[in-house]
Amino acid sequence: MRMLLQPPGWTAPKGYANGVAARGTQVFVGGQIGWNAQQQFESDDFIAQTAQALRNIAAVLKEAGAGPEHMVRMTWYILDRVEYNHRLRELGVAYREVMGRHFPAMTCVQVAALMEARARVEIEVTAVLPD
Repeated sequence: MRMLLQPPGWTAPKGYANGVAARGTQVFVGGQIGWNAQQQFESDDFIAQTAQALRNIAAVLKEAGAGPEHMVRMTWYILDRVEYNHRLRELGVAYREVMGRHFPAMTCVQVAALMEARARVEIEVTAVLPD
């Protein structure tokens, strides 16, 4: 069971949910970055790395029998909030190609660095499979 939480009178968020209530088996996906299954970067571009990180998340979710529709929370760690904001349209396209129109509660923060020097983004997810 999954329910989006939208307080009355609040403007609808774009690309995320204000809150999600869910019941079931919890799935925690550790921070995924924009490298492939062999831990090799194919691009240094922010959008390309984000798309790869999202594909990595989808693959981990699949291992649990879950999909993007089961996501309840995402946390994004980015290096450059200006680039993030300037490339939102491209980012939305990349997101929808992998995750569809499933928008969990989401947080995005700019960080000084990520553990992998070439990484431009890291994303972690919590999903809930219904009972």
